[in-house]
Amino acid sequence: MTAHPTATAFLGLALAFGGEALADAKAPRKEQWITSWYAAPQPGWDSSFVLPMKVPAYLDKQTVRDTIRLSAGGRRIRLVFSNRYGSAPLKLGEVRVATEAGQAHPLRFGGKTDAVIPPGAALTSDPLAFPVAPLARLSVTSYLPERTAVSTFHWGGQQSFRLLPGNAGGSGRAGARVEGRLFLNAVLVEATPGGRTVVTLGDSITDGNGSTPDADRRWPDFLAQRLAPHGVAVANAGISGARLLRDGMGRNALARFDQDVLSQPGVSDLIVLLGINDIGWPGSPFAPQESPVTLDELSAGYRQLAAAAHARGLRITVGTLPPFEGALEGTPFAGHYSPAKERMRQQLNAWIRTAGVFDAIVDFDAVLRDPGNPRRMRAAFDAGDHLHPGDAGYRAMAAAVDIAPMLGRAHSVTGKEAAR
Repeated sequence: MTAHPTATAFLGLALAFGGEALADAKAPRKEQWITSWYAAPQPGWDSSFVLPMKVPAYLDKQTVRDTIRLSAGGRRIRLVFSNRYGSAPLKLGEVRVATEAGQAHPLRFGGKTDAVIPPGAALTSDPLAFPVAPLARLSVTSYLPERTAVSTFHWGGQQSFRLLPGNAGGSGRAGARVEGRLFLNAVLVEATPGGRTVVTLGDSITDGNGSTPDADRRWPDFLAQRLAPHGVAVANAGISGARLLRDGMGRNALARFDQDVLSQPGVSDLIVLLGINDIGWPGSPFAPQESPVTLDELSAGYRQLAAAAHARGLRITVGTLPPFEGALEGTPFAGHYSPAKERMRQQLNAWIRTAGVFDAIVDFDAVLRDPGNPRRMRAAFDAGDHLHPGDAGYRAMAAAVDIAPMLGRAHSVTGKEAAR
């Protein structure tokens, strides 16, 4: 007897759905990883630049010990190492991770304790069952068994590493303090349901210049204190000397956007604070031969960031540029500020506030400026160089960020958001 066509079709659908259910039952648990800590890689430079790198040119049979504070926590972790700007393979002999007072655990890479990172590449470790709480501190020791050129690093004195001779993975020795970061690029955590990453893309203000060294008092650190208890991580992609349009002490924002923002696991939101070096560097000791930047150039760059973020489904928040009258006066870098550069800052801020191309605005200018002289930073927030905030200023910046959308809560939308 021939089956009725409808019955045959129904049986086929039932078998198909049953097969899918069986496949789902056998499928491995889906992992969700987010970036809980980040240090944006920079290429090295030579002695012709006005600032020194402040890190060794080479390491040879030495151990780098990083102490870092995570943002969001998780049940397992992965570490990422970068050879983004290297011209030769980078060999890791052994890497161990521990809580500040805990036992060190070896990391593995494809099941091995050593690994080689090709030029231009990054290396992600195997998952390590290592539960970490929100805002936990980790110690990471990385042994470099061969002569290794430092061509990829992160500049700055607000975070540091310790350099020890030989393979000191299990040693309690302190080592010599060196400013910046080497090779360690990110820490990923296995997220709790709803976990996500907020990336802060910026320059030395986002990287925390002027804050207390090794105290996690940059504005993204204070933002992490607000977000991490909710399972939302903050990845700080700030680079001192970074610019929106041109290379500075790192690649320009448009060039590094894919790697430093879009490639972050779990990224849902982006906060951008860039432009003060585009305005301040030309004609100063940092870029004496450069022509002044125009508003059209800056706004075009910001539009590109917004377009790239929205194409990947990210929300983008942009910060206005803080006041900087008197920036770096009395230092070898005087010339960063001028009345003409102040007019450009004001024009860019006015455009940011009214452009309508971003999902949200955070008015850092209004937060930090002196009510009696809006061209200058409020004294209580100034680190002393009239360009970078201190701890109190960074805390105020983080408090000004509306975190409700980042937590998935209801928030007031602009007409542009409602139309999208």
